[in-house]
Amino acid sequence: MQSQMLASGHQAPALELSPRCSARTLRISRLNGKHCCSVSAHRRLQCQHRLAQKAQLHRSVACLASAASPQEVDLDAKVAVVLGTQWGDEGKGKLVDILAQKYEIVARAQGGANAGHTIYDDKGTKYALHLVPSGILNKETMCVIGNGVVIHLPTLFEEIETLSSQGVEIEGRLLISDRAHLLFDLHKEIDGLREAELEGKQIGTTKRGIGPAYASKATRNGLRVVDLRDKAAFADKLRKLSMDGSKRFEGFQYDVEADIEKFVDIAQQVLPYVGDSVSMINDAYDSGKRILIEGANATMLDLDFGTYPYVTSSNPSIGGVAVGLGLSPNKFEAIIGVAKAYTTRVGAGPYPTELFGEAADTLREVGREYGTTTGRPRRVGWLDIPALKYATRINGLTHINLTKLDCLDALDTIKLGVEYQIDGQTLPSLPADLSILEAVNVKYEDIPGWKSDISKCRTWEDLPENARKYIARIEELVGVKCKWIGVGPGRDAIVVQP
Repeated sequence: MQSQMLASGHQAPALELSPRCSARTLRISRLNGKHCCSVSAHRRLQCQHRLAQKAQLHRSVACLASAASPQEVDLDAKVAVVLGTQWGDEGKGKLVDILAQKYEIVARAQGGANAGHTIYDDKGTKYALHLVPSGILNKETMCVIGNGVVIHLPTLFEEIETLSSQGVEIEGRLLISDRAHLLFDLHKEIDGLREAELEGKQIGTTKRGIGPAYASKATRNGLRVVDLRDKAAFADKLRKLSMDGSKRFEGFQYDVEADIEKFVDIAQQVLPYVGDSVSMINDAYDSGKRILIEGANATMLDLDFGTYPYVTSSNPSIGGVAVGLGLSPNKFEAIIGVAKAYTTRVGAGPYPTELFGEAADTLREVGREYGTTTGRPRRVGWLDIPALKYATRINGLTHINLTKLDCLDALDTIKLGVEYQIDGQTLPSLPADLSILEAVNVKYEDIPGWKSDISKCRTWEDLPENARKYIARIEELVGVKCKWIGVGPGRDAIVVQP
């Protein structure tokens, strides 16, 4: 792929430890097409390990540093939407958790347990969420799993049990849409069999059955939560769905009768949480309640607008919110796009600003870039401005939340990918043809780093001048204000730009 580190003739940047680690400074350079270090391989690995330990300790301290409430991040919008703008894992859950303190309802509209959101409370306690909305930590918030979500009920109840064991009250605070589709173990089985059929051209799914569940919905043989109310009809529909899978896939293994019995028991647990989410959320709006909508996955993984076929099976962009909740789009007053200060991606697919080698390994360790859902190491790269502008236009973003800015603290120079070029010509937008996207040369701008620890910054003025300049350049290129800037994982580790 021509768009790797040296696109447009740019050299790989130096990645250095902060002055606090000057005795173990790691310098990565490009020499004859290979990365080399100013220290031995053994010393280099030691240094990277210490950097990762330091970053983890640094984050833990940041989480525990303040028992005070998070910064005031009031948003006037009666209905606010938080969406991912890249390839997922941008840190949407943290902003939702913070904003949820001021919203009565927090809702999920699409996706399934393939979405992993990690959030921390004021005490630094970590919560890993997959189906339950991130507003669950606010005791006054009602959480809604909308009709557009596909739900694997055993996973949901495992998550509920884990949260309850951590002292989070769920009862009376969670509504599951009766129109939401159910995801079964047979969908997971089919997911794995479909990936195996691709023979080296796998999509790189989480194998959580998300795609097959949405396929059942589209072919109109899926089961919905409402079907749990009629045991006989439920059993008949699930047997037919299983038969469809066994006819299509050789080696399909699924005990449908065992699953029917399991879901008879599960139905007794889930039905108290089930209701008409469409009426509920619209009635809440009409009564003046504030609604916060939490996106899952991200725009560059959107089934229509992402790097198809290397995408998810739903629409994480703004259109999926309206369809997945039954709330009309003219009610959306704020649409917040969440973007990392760099980029990451899990699984296969084109990635124009991707980093490789030592530079990628170091940034991955500093950012702890491993999947919440799968544990897979994420691919990492520079911030991709053409992709961010594309997501901004599709979603009509009103604000940006720039996350993990602190992960760039140690860099001498930060690169911004500002244009895609083919044969010297600038592309006007993200191309649909992946062969073109894989062949683009990326034009970069070099932004001076700030070389200081920003994890304890809590106001705009606290940020180093070069950090503010980096943010300002992003705003200039994209045309949307970066209202919130993440400087650590803790709830309080956020800067609000006035």
